[in-house]
Amino acid sequence: MKLVGVELRRVAMPLVAPFRTSFGVETARDVLLVRVVTAEAEGWGECVAMSEPLYSAEYVDGAVEVIRRFLLPALTTLREPDAYALGPVFAKVKGHPMAKAAVETALLDAQLRLSGMSFGTFLGAVRPEVPAGVSVGIMDSIPELLAAVEGYLEAGYLRIKLKIEPGWDVAPVRAVRERFGDELPLQVDANTAYTLADARHLARLDPYDLLLIEQPLPEDEVRAHAELAKVIRTPVCLDESITSARAAADPIALGACAVVNVKPGRVGGYLEARRVHDVCAANGVPVWCGGMLETGLGRAANVALAALPNFVLPGDTSASDRYYHRDITPPFVLLDGHVRVPSGPGLGVEPDADMLAEVTTSTEWIPL
Repeated sequence: MKLVGVELRRVAMPLVAPFRTSFGVETARDVLLVRVVTAEAEGWGECVAMSEPLYSAEYVDGAVEVIRRFLLPALTTLREPDAYALGPVFAKVKGHPMAKAAVETALLDAQLRLSGMSFGTFLGAVRPEVPAGVSVGIMDSIPELLAAVEGYLEAGYLRIKLKIEPGWDVAPVRAVRERFGDELPLQVDANTAYTLADARHLARLDPYDLLLIEQPLPEDEVRAHAELAKVIRTPVCLDESITSARAAADPIALGACAVVNVKPGRVGGYLEARRVHDVCAANGVPVWCGGMLETGLGRAANVALAALPNFVLPGDTSASDRYYHRDITPPFVLLDGHVRVPSGPGLGVEPDADMLAEVTTSTEWIPL
């Protein structure tokens, strides 16, 4: 392929309801889309960085700067643009996995569209659809939480994840268990809100038979997670700590996690996400696909990834209407608790031109 240029597009996507976690409240997504244009095809990538550096050190304005100043010049050094070749070239730029993932995904999408191969086929998907879970934010009250969970279960979601933080943990879990029963697949996500000193308190979640507790401690405290795992019976899952396949190997060896959440943006792209999957599979550690409130473009790639064989737990691969009244692609819908894996070339979805124009806040064309 011959590169022509790259478009950096910002879109504003209001959420259907505020989404609160231990690190803040989101009411809208400021999404950076990367469109790679070649002489033969074009491809899309979505940067999952937030507006502020709360979930990770990356944020949208910084991602734009890194892509413009460092990643695209590195891309032009390749004789033949190829997603596999980006890793060594991008490695010279330290950090910024979400920015790197967006460019890699866009280039990979273009390559796959040109070859006629779907994302799922390329990654190694073994299922035509994936079971969908839903992430439920921190609420103002237990009744509000129960009403939200009831609505998601009526919609058909197969697994519930509750966001927790100190002061909002045991009581909401107990209430959901009492209201919906022991058969409900239920897990919690702390987003690093606790310390090892809270181990005995977190052990109070053990009687509720949770699938897992996700990232209870800070991301750089792998050893502390291993110590926590000795105190609680609930399986420990790592999210923010897993930044690459190599970063997954150590906590697995230390006994710091029994489950891994794979987020492609966090690990630098779908090629590395597949490597994380493979490392975990080789060590008998199940994985599931996390979400970052993606639009239909990012969701298409996530659903394809979640169809790989070691993704044995329902992921945050919710339907589009969980987050947006109207998506920028044809919506992903929930059918019997599952979301279908796109089968068309590349991501298998196309942005709706009218919707894209409506939500776009800025565009920048960079010729290469």
